[in-house]
Amino acid sequence: MSDVPHHLSRWIGLAGSTLLAVAAYLGGALPDSPLRPTPVSIWQGRHGPLVIGLWLAGTALMAWAWWSLRDRVPSARWALVTAGLWLVPLLVAPPLGSRDVYAYACQGASYAAGISPYEQGVSALPCPWLDTISYIWRDTPAPYGPLFVMISGAIVKATGSLTAAAALFRLLALAGVALTAWCLPVLARRCGVPVPRALWLALASPLVGVHLISGAHNDALMVGLMVAGLAVVASRPGRRWALLAGGVLLGLAAAVKITALVVVPFAALAAMAGPYRIRTLIRDGGPVVGGALAAALGASFAAGLGFGWISGLEQGSLVIAWTSPSTAVGQTVGYVAALFGAHVDALPVTRAIGVLVLAVLLVWLWWRARTRDPLWHAGLALAATVALSPLFHPWYWIWPLTVLAATARRTGWFSLVALVSSFLVLADGTGLARFTKMPGAPLMTLLVIVVAVRLVRSARAARRPAPAA
Repeated sequence: MSDVPHHLSRWIGLAGSTLLAVAAYLGGALPDSPLRPTPVSIWQGRHGPLVIGLWLAGTALMAWAWWSLRDRVPSARWALVTAGLWLVPLLVAPPLGSRDVYAYACQGASYAAGISPYEQGVSALPCPWLDTISYIWRDTPAPYGPLFVMISGAIVKATGSLTAAAALFRLLALAGVALTAWCLPVLARRCGVPVPRALWLALASPLVGVHLISGAHNDALMVGLMVAGLAVVASRPGRRWALLAGGVLLGLAAAVKITALVVVPFAALAAMAGPYRIRTLIRDGGPVVGGALAAALGASFAAGLGFGWISGLEQGSLVIAWTSPSTAVGQTVGYVAALFGAHVDALPVTRAIGVLVLAVLLVWLWWRARTRDPLWHAGLALAATVALSPLFHPWYWIWPLTVLAATARRTGWFSLVALVSSFLVLADGTGLARFTKMPGAPLMTLLVIVVAVRLVRSARAARRPAPAA
C-alpha cells in the first residue's frame, strides 16, 4: 500500500468522491425519498443495485486513499489541495448519509415563527417541509445549542426555501471545515506533530466529505470553533485577553453542540504559563472557563430560549444501535437472557453505567493532564465521550479525530475507527446498525471486554516497579 505514489492516491480518492456524488443524485438523502427504507427495499428500488455499488466503491476508494497516505503526506499544501479537491463533487451533490439538514430547516422555521424548538417538536408549526423528516424526530425537541438555533432561524427567514436553506447550511459547514484547516496547524506545532499529517487525518477522511460537507452537519461548525478556541489558548498561554477570546470561541462551539464543553477544563490547563499550580490555574485558566461560560450563557439569553436546550440532549436515547458500546452490551444481555426464556431490558442499566464510567474517566483524564499534554488529553476526553454515550453516529467521531490528529503520536487506533465508521451509513442515510443487531451487538460487547482487559493489564504493568539496574 505504501508503494503507491501519492499523486495516484489523490486521483483514486477523487474518483471515489465522484462516485459518491453520483450515488447521491441517484439515491441519496433526497427530500422525497422513503423515510423508512431497509437495505432490501433500497436494493429493490429504482437504481438500487447501482446506488449501493456506487456508495460501496466510492467509500472504499476514498477510505483506501486516505488510509494509505496517513503517515506519508508530502506537504501541508498538498494535503489541503487534495482534501479540497475531494470535497468539490460532494459540495454540489444532494445530501448523503443523513436527513438532518431538513430537521435543521424545520427547527429554524419553528424558531422564526416564535415557537421554541426546545419545548415542541417541528410538527407543532407545522413545518412546511415536515414530510422530509424522519418520524422519530418530528415530535422531539431540538438537541442543538441556542447559537445554532438562531442561525437556523436566520437561514430560513433569508431563504424561505428548503433547497436554498440546505445550500446555506452546507456553506456553513464548509466554513467550519475551512476554520479547522486554518487553525489546526497551530495545535499541531504546539504538540510537535507534523502539520501535513494532522491536516490530512482531520480533513481528508471520508467522514468529512460525506457527513460534514454533503450531509451539512452542524458538527463542522462546532469542530471549527472548538479547534479555533484551542489554537488561541495553545498559542497564547498566560495572556489574559487572548485566553478570554479562546474561551469565548469554545463557548460558542458549545452553543452549537454542548459536547464542546468537554474540552474546556483541558483548555484551562493548556492556558497555564509554567507548571501546574492552583494559583496559576486560577490566574490563567479562569479567563478560559469564564469566557466559555459567558459565551454559552450569552447565546442562551440572546436566543430568548433559556436553558431548554439541555433537556434536548435526552433524545439520543430514542435510537438503539450497537455502535454505542454501552447500548451493545445492553442488547447482548437481553439476547443472552432470551436464550433462557427471560425478558430483560438491560439498556437503561448499561447506558447509565456507561455515563457513570464516562464521568469518572473524564475526571481522571483531567487530573492526569495536569502534568502531561492537556491538549492530547482533550482529544482522549472527546473520544471517551463519543464511545461511552448512549448514541453513536459516525460523524460524531470527527470530534476526537480532529483534535487527536494534531496532538497524538500514534494514529492507528482512532484512524481505524474513522475508517470503519465510514461504512456504517448508506447513501440515503439508512444506518446499517439497525439491521445488523445480530451479530453486531455481541461483537461490540466482545470488543469492549477485550479493550477493558488490555487497559487493566496496561495499568497493572505501569504500576510495577522498574527492575533494578
